[in-house]
This record gives sequence, structure tokens and C-alpha cells, in this order.
Amino acid sequence: MQNTRINRLLDVLGEQFARWANNPWRRISLLVISLLFGTFLGTALSTIAGQSADWDIIAAALLVLWTELVSLLLYGWRRQGARYLWVEMLQALKIGVTYNLFVEAFKLGS
Repeated sequence: MQNTRINRLLDVLGEQFARWANNPWRRISLLVISLLFGTFLGTALSTIAGQSADWDIIAAALLVLWTELVSLLLYGWRRQGARYLWVEMLQALKIGVTYNLFVEAFKLGS
């Protein structure tokens, strides 16, 4: 890729964010925010898909596909101990969505 101003700017911003997120408390807070956003997203997806019963099967298929892709990204590819923050945030988002879908199912079952 060419070394343009936008590429240099993105590289510098990426390095600054990596240094900022290197602090364990900031990393944990980003993961907790992803988990909580996943619970919100699970509620939003279940209510939007449940609004009209036409989208239930398509939404479920897309959620299963997304869950499997995140699992493949996290567990399928072997890295030499490198754990990227964005992959961990996707995992926390997946956990939040899955947890909230179980909670919604229990609420509907009672």
C-alpha cells in the first residue's frame, strides 16, 4: 500500500489505541462494554425479529452463522499466543447476545 497521509494517520491512531488499551483496566472495561452491548443487541434482535413472525427463521440462521464465524475466528485459527483485542471484544459480544437470547426464552416460557 502507498504511504499516504491517511495511511500514516490510521497507523498512528491504531498504535495509540493499542498503547491505550494495553492497560488491563481499560481492556477489561472495553470487554465489559462489549458484553453489555451484546445483551442490548440480543434484546433488540429478539424484539425486532419477533415483531413480525416472517423474520424468525432468517434471524436465527444469521445469528447461528455469526456465532460460528466468531468461534472459528477465536478458536479455529491457531496463533502463537496472540490474543487480539477486537477478537476478544467480538467474543464478549457473542456471549452477551447468546446470554440475552436465553434470558428472553426463559421470559417467554414463564
